[in-house]
Amino acid sequence: MGRRLRIGIDTGGTFTDVVALDEDTGEIVTTKTPSTPADPAEGFADGAAKVLRLAGAGPGDVAALVHGTTVATNRLLEDRVGDLGFITTEGFEAVLEIARQSVPDGYGNSYFWVKPPRIVPVHRVRGVGGRLDHTGAELRPFDEESAVAAARWFRGEGIRAIGVCFLHSYADPSHELAMREVLRREHPDAVVSLSCEVLREYREYERSVTTLVDAAVKPAMNGYLERIAGRVASRLLVMQSNGGVLSAAEAARRPVTTVLSGPAAGALGAAFAVGGSVVTLDGGGTSTDVAVVVDGEPALTTEGVVGRHPVKIPMIDVVTVGAGGGSVAWRSPEGALKVGPRSAGADPGPLCYGRGGTEVTVTDAHAVLGRIPPHLLGGEVPLDVDAARAGLRVLAQALGLDVERAAAGILEISAWNQANAIRRITVGRGLDVRDYPLVAFGGSGPLLACRLLDVLGLPSAVVPAGPGNLSAFGLLTVDVRSDHVRTRVVRDAEADPDAMARVFADLEGEAAEALAREGFGDDRRYARSADLRYHGQASEVRVPAPGGPPDEAFRAEVVRRFHDAHEALYGYCHRDDPRHPVEWVNLRVSGIGPITRPRPRRRPPGDGDPSRARTGARRVHFGSWEDAVVYRRDALAPGDVVEGPAVIEEFGSTLPLHPGFRAGCDGLGNLVVTR
Repeated sequence: MGRRLRIGIDTGGTFTDVVALDEDTGEIVTTKTPSTPADPAEGFADGAAKVLRLAGAGPGDVAALVHGTTVATNRLLEDRVGDLGFITTEGFEAVLEIARQSVPDGYGNSYFWVKPPRIVPVHRVRGVGGRLDHTGAELRPFDEESAVAAARWFRGEGIRAIGVCFLHSYADPSHELAMREVLRREHPDAVVSLSCEVLREYREYERSVTTLVDAAVKPAMNGYLERIAGRVASRLLVMQSNGGVLSAAEAARRPVTTVLSGPAAGALGAAFAVGGSVVTLDGGGTSTDVAVVVDGEPALTTEGVVGRHPVKIPMIDVVTVGAGGGSVAWRSPEGALKVGPRSAGADPGPLCYGRGGTEVTVTDAHAVLGRIPPHLLGGEVPLDVDAARAGLRVLAQALGLDVERAAAGILEISAWNQANAIRRITVGRGLDVRDYPLVAFGGSGPLLACRLLDVLGLPSAVVPAGPGNLSAFGLLTVDVRSDHVRTRVVRDAEADPDAMARVFADLEGEAAEALAREGFGDDRRYARSADLRYHGQASEVRVPAPGGPPDEAFRAEVVRRFHDAHEALYGYCHRDDPRHPVEWVNLRVSGIGPITRPRPRRRPPGDGDPSRARTGARRVHFGSWEDAVVYRRDALAPGDVVEGPAVIEEFGSTLPLHPGFRAGCDGLGNLVVTR
């Protein structure tokens, strides 16, 4: 009998991270390979082949490949949405133009703000006759004649990606389904997204934009997944933004669910590796992603924004900033030093990569100050420190600084960019950042951990084992998941338990069908939740709902959880106040198909002497040049404590330990950094 390997592959902007898990023995093999931005499928295939060589296995030993991809994310961040078409209810063609009355940073700071272009310009919007009310009752029948005219117009204009969003189709999808049949007949080359399949809940603007985002990324995502399928013969699963995975075929049907695929995997990997309540910081080459984990569960939201597009799907609550290792340092017209958000990426990359880069990056600053070794990935990527120093010298002269101060300034700005992102995800959500240890991972995540402890007053920082591959490892810790939602706005006092039971039954049926397509039978389970608000409010609060029949006890428990959650979020609630009745808005069901998770392995304690892991020393700049001892991470044992100034190196990442800090190795191999 052959081996059963499950491989996680996370494609980042600079490196592709790979982890292979032997499901029978629990053995884990990790590696990295440079990303290939021109064709990410090539880097994916290279990473899979490399980890199989290291594991001494072949393609036939692979049970599944789990992939975290940035294909959809990058198209939105770079605003490459292509020629989109939009079909909506006749008379509502301006829904995208009207949008929401929101201005970035408030009106006082946005005097010169100009409304950005719509995702679909008004001349590519077509209205179709027919009308439903909010209950799904038909007010006017579907007008097939205008539907045919719209389909033929898009065919004549050569527009293939089309989103369809009719008014109140969340209540009854029949008109949208009829529109799809017309498009299949009149415009068979069209790639179509229906709002009733993408986001079956109310709020027409958000539902329209989310549907159009799905249509925009669908051609690229489908083509990418087809190229991967042509290179690998194993079952392919794709990470979703909601913290679950789906088969490649399901992801191709609704690619909008993958827009935060990579960051979600990192947060889940950190939650699995450390547990408890923590702030996660995933530092990559292009960006840094931060999230909050409470009691081992990452926070979820349905109010996400990718680039300039609101995307209303369940996703792990992540804040992303352009503060990665490849972030470019530059001098503003006013003469100030700036860092990011633009990145040198993987090709040509930082100056020290020696691939023709021309701009100074955060990685160059680390290299010049000695905080990273003169090579990456165990010597696979040699670094040209002299080239980095020469580039920094030019920038430093323009700023009127010496090389060391310029490099230190770059790292200080990068640290504050990361700190501000952490404040947004904690203080901005009503949480005290000082209550949460920091879990720092990714290739560049641990590099500024000591400085972040000082800036934010954090109690400690945890650097998990294999931090450079934690996002890829996170892909192997998550279940198959399929989310389903239905809008049903009703006052709590008027809620009909039978109607609620029918909606939950329908949603569980949809989830069961999705999981059956994934090969799950009796081992699947369902998680209910509901969105509630006080009457008159514009936004809802999502709370978990218990199982069992939605009777009076069920209703009372959900309402109690809503009051508690509202008070925790906003500092007040209207419990037992009849002037502020509770409204139910959305009912949700998540279908979950469990997978075999890795088993945490405790390591035997050492003798408390870290000198066995010492590999040498070098001059490192921590405000001034100091002699720092260099340690090999994999030679440290539980109970060992390293005192700064020091540098702890490993294959995929580096931890510079500033003077006044120490790092202790715990029983799982994590490094715990404290003052």
